[in-house]
Amino acid sequence: MVVRRRPKPLLIFLTAMGSFLILLAAVYLFLVSPVDKNDHQTIEVEIPSGVGVRGIAKILKEKELIRSELLFTVTVKSKGDLYLKASTYLFSRDMSMEDIITELISGSQYNPEAINITFKEGMRITDYAEVIAKATNHSETEVLNTLNDRAFLDGLIQKYWFLTDSILQEGIYYPLEGYLAPDTYQFYNKDVSVSTIVETMLDEMEKKLEPYKNQIQDNVHYYMTMASLVELEGTNAENRKMIAGVFENRITANMNLGSDVTTYYALQYPMTSDLTSAQFATVNPYNTRAANMRGKMPIGPICNPSLSSLKASIEPTDSNYLYFVADKNGNIFYSNTLAEHEQKVQEIKDKGDWIW
Repeated sequence: MVVRRRPKPLLIFLTAMGSFLILLAAVYLFLVSPVDKNDHQTIEVEIPSGVGVRGIAKILKEKELIRSELLFTVTVKSKGDLYLKASTYLFSRDMSMEDIITELISGSQYNPEAINITFKEGMRITDYAEVIAKATNHSETEVLNTLNDRAFLDGLIQKYWFLTDSILQEGIYYPLEGYLAPDTYQFYNKDVSVSTIVETMLDEMEKKLEPYKNQIQDNVHYYMTMASLVELEGTNAENRKMIAGVFENRITANMNLGSDVTTYYALQYPMTSDLTSAQFATVNPYNTRAANMRGKMPIGPICNPSLSSLKASIEPTDSNYLYFVADKNGNIFYSNTLAEHEQKVQEIKDKGDWIW
């Protein structure tokens, strides 16, 4: 005869309690997990001031960012005397409840009024003024007036080692031309001051130039001017270094640089069509085609160059070339003599690859 033992009440209780706790843990993990781990789309959530934990829980539940208002409230209060900051946040349904609480504690970095302004390489100050005017509450005239304000410029020269009195020479169109680092910048809102934008760009330029400070600080205006020339004459790091070397050779030989892009800048014309012989001969401290510019650089930069062009101006490629010409496809051809150069120009024209 088999005698069956009846389960002890304590064992039954412990088994049931264990199962209950496992179930409770599973439910808890489910409730605090992301509402949808595959939904990465951001949702703007405004947490008003003084709303309280329960109010925040209600907002998050309505946005379908948490599964349980009660659990959110209990979890926050169980962590002690926390302060959830009022702000505008960007959350997503792939965030866990803990992630959301952590961000509410630290405060949002999201600013719906923030603006991004992109300044492209090779653009002039006047182009930058137009970009700023379109992105902010300032007019182009206001921007240009600030950029030419003598008191403002004197303060900048005191602040930045790479800005010297060379930028204030008589004949300079825009003193900060060439010194504003092309990049994409974020500002708090459209009311950002022009001076803040300018100093932010100069801060970035300082970072770019710092590794080369010992090489260029004695004649930084020269290098910035050279960088602006090769930015517009070249198409990549290699040929910009080569072109910088050609310009150095021409200066050493007391020749005109003969750079067409300087004539366009001197006349403040867009580079969209060819110029006349008379225009190329215009006497102007920027125009390196003019007869009085033998062995001379332009008085200052003619655009705001890339880091690639800055490096090219500092470390040009050594060669014996004195001439170069580009076709409409961006190919650049180098020559040692004027006869070779003129022959190459004719070949390009005969092929139909002349730039105009």
